[in-house]
Amino acid sequence: MTTTGADHAAARTGPVGPWWWTRWRSAVLDGGLALVSAVECALEGVPFARDAGIPVAVGVVFGVLAGAVLVVRRRWPVAVVLVSVAITPAQMGFLMGVVGLYTLAAAELPRRIIAALSGMSLVGMFLVTLVRLRQDMVRGDVSVGGWFVPFASVTMALGMTAPPVLLGLYVGARRRLMESLRERADSLERELHLLAERAEERAEWARSEERTRIAREMHDVVAHRVSLMVVHAAALQAVARKDPEKAVRNAALVGDMGRQALTELREMLGVLRSGEGAAVGGRSVGAGVPLAAVGEAAAVAASRVAEASGEGVEGPRLVELGELVGQSVAAGMVVDLSVVGEVRSYAPEVEATAYRVVQEALTNVHKHAAGAKTYVRVAHRGSEIAVQVENEPPSEVGVVSGARLPSGGNGLVGMKERVVALGGVFVSGPTDVGGFRVSAVIPAS
Repeated sequence: MTTTGADHAAARTGPVGPWWWTRWRSAVLDGGLALVSAVECALEGVPFARDAGIPVAVGVVFGVLAGAVLVVRRRWPVAVVLVSVAITPAQMGFLMGVVGLYTLAAAELPRRIIAALSGMSLVGMFLVTLVRLRQDMVRGDVSVGGWFVPFASVTMALGMTAPPVLLGLYVGARRRLMESLRERADSLERELHLLAERAEERAEWARSEERTRIAREMHDVVAHRVSLMVVHAAALQAVARKDPEKAVRNAALVGDMGRQALTELREMLGVLRSGEGAAVGGRSVGAGVPLAAVGEAAAVAASRVAEASGEGVEGPRLVELGELVGQSVAAGMVVDLSVVGEVRSYAPEVEATAYRVVQEALTNVHKHAAGAKTYVRVAHRGSEIAVQVENEPPSEVGVVSGARLPSGGNGLVGMKERVVALGGVFVSGPTDVGGFRVSAVIPAS
């Protein structure tokens, strides 16, 4: 089966015409052409029957059958051209020959087949015209010079063959080009759709990462200081009447910690508010902005939150561990801080992560093992920094006191996420003597 480029284009939406036609309009056109061709061949069959000495009815029927072959030009263009070549000696089927050559050239067939059939039609038309003109000259119907017969034969052959073939080649090439452009447009549309889906996934991932980071930073900022405030408040309540001076000191510590917590919260919330109206390409993120721009805005907001909450240059540093441990000591905890190795500076995110691990571990001791002695060890190694916080079993008084501090259960998860994000190793769990140990090893770069 042979089809043209237009048939392929129409076939994309599925056949809706009868039999092999993809559209009713094509079927009607081919039927009309076949009817005209049958009438033409029937009329031309009359002189053919007389010249051949056969009944006129036979010539007419033969012409009708031969001309009706044009109805299958889209399905079998080769057969149509062969039939037109076969009836050329009878001087029949001129319309069928022209339309058949056009359809053949426009069809998606090898060029050698098109060239061979076109050559056959050209030669057949040339020979028939040449013989017919010589016969007319012999009978005296035509009286011209000898050069006219070959000239007229060549002109007739080229006129009946070249125009339809060239037009068919042009139309076929144009159809194939349009089909190629449609396929490219469809491919581009699919790629754009995939890119939009990926951009939406990246934007959703960025939003999820931002929410996780914000939750982790809020936990780090609030949990530790509020836990210390609760411990100091409990101590303040216990010594308010017995030791007013100590009560005043505890109250001052509670106030300082509350102000520090509020300051850090304001910094984080200020960054979040400024990120809400982040402009991308001169427009604020909102309805009508491309998904890729939303993902970019989310990433920008996430980076700002990270910078303001301890993962940028302004975050906590290891040199502040002494002050962090001092706050816990002031709250009544016994903490032993030891540093091994040559102290040096690290990347801001490395120092912030190590600091947050110690901070969260001390917060957990306040919550779950109040009063237990705690050991904080920091080891500076060649290519990494190791942090370990271990507490002894809590006392009975500490258990009762610590039970009043709520726990969200996300502290260890947040610490592990921080360490693993930097390519480190995080391990936590109870010790053999009933305490708890948190260990983290973070690459130095």
